[in-house]
Amino acid sequence: MLMAHPATLRNLVKRYEALRSLHVRLGTPESVRHLEDVSYTLCVTTGTRTVPDALSAAEAQLRAVPSAGSVMSAGTPSEVRLTA
Repeated sequence: MLMAHPATLRNLVKRYEALRSLHVRLGTPESVRHLEDVSYTLCVTTGTRTVPDALSAAEAQLRAVPSAGSVMSAGTPSEVRLTA
């Protein structure tokens, strides 16, 4: 199974949480669209079908890797990068 880079996964979870909070406050069609977009991306990235499952999978994947400080010496990727 392909797995997202831990920094990418952390970023997606943070974006989801921020957009969920924003949507609760604003409740606009735009906030709904942004929340749906990041929810979809989080599900695809974790290979799940629901946001609760995606958040659980992300937590499990992130728990399985060392902290970002000990793993990364270069910059943090902003997108999912697949390698062969």
